Amino acid sequence: MARFRVLGRRAAETQDVRQTRPGPAMTQCGKVLVLGGTGHYGRHIVAGLEAKGVPVRVLTRSAVRARGSLPRTVELTEGDLESREDVARALRDADRVVVAVSAFTRAQIRTMRAIERDAVIAALDEVRVAGIKRVVYVSVFDIRPEIPARLHLDSARIKQDVETYLQSSDFDWTVLGAPPSMEVFFAMMRGDRMVVPGGGPKAVPTISPVDLGEIAAQAVLRDDLGRRRIRLAGPELLSFPEAAKRLSAVYGKTIRFTAIPLILPKVAWYATWPLARFSRSLDYVHTILGFAQLLNAFPQDLALASVEDHWNLVRIFSYTPTTLEMEARRRRNPRTGRLVV
Repeated sequence: MARFRVLGRRAAETQDVRQTRPGPAMTQCGKVLVLGGTGHYGRHIVAGLEAKGVPVRVLTRSAVRARGSLPRTVELTEGDLESREDVARALRDADRVVVAVSAFTRAQIRTMRAIERDAVIAALDEVRVAGIKRVVYVSVFDIRPEIPARLHLDSARIKQDVETYLQSSDFDWTVLGAPPSMEVFFAMMRGDRMVVPGGGPKAVPTISPVDLGEIAAQAVLRDDLGRRRIRLAGPELLSFPEAAKRLSAVYGKTIRFTAIPLILPKVAWYATWPLARFSRSLDYVHTILGFAQLLNAFPQDLALASVEDHWNLVRIFSYTPTTLEMEARRRRNPRTGRLVV
């Protein structure tokens, strides 16, 4: 564990280094279409583009709901990602595209493959027809499908299929491999406790959705990152117990770490497996239990390698990396003191 702490401190030092470096050259362009622009990462990508004065369009199933999470200056096109006609309409007069589509919700979990793979690939076909070359795709941190496959999780295979499509295309593409969001620490909190199935890995790379949004916004505006896969990582490796201690200091109260024996979610995972196909809610629970096991099996060689991944990011992009403390303060409502997303 000491080795992880040293690496975490080394990575955190990049904040001071990065703030003194000049920013990369970004191309002045027309409109950017963000697919998945109302999602966990998507709305921060939109914010990053808006902050640069870039006109942004988002394809959304409900413009009314989207207005609640996006700046009023964002152009909204109402439509469905699974409709080629709606995607083609959203692409009119767009110059570049960011794909940050996620179907990891209770309502959409059973259609994850249809949305994240089939609809995304069909949308990219429409991007090609529209003559747009620059595409940024937000994927998973690393493609090792054998572990998710044992847990009946399609996520890695789905992302791999889209990446394979991009690699065989003539797009000027960049893939951003995202680690778990820092949301993973806050999602485990229940009042004054952080309850983690299995206790989590010894260390896991994470990234603030704000950082991912800024990196993706810069990436799509640059013409020097074509045909590259870039793994993203925040400034530190953290375990869940360490995160609980750090958050305790931020909130001025003790956040108690509690590890649930992994055997319990494993038993629940096996119990819900035969019934998951009959119920959307059970399918969602079954998938969540699978991801809990996947998180505990996070490869530690990848965790260690993420330190260099972070150094690579601060060499390529101009931004101030968000620490866990910074993310916690961002999420805290100044009036109520409660956590916000």
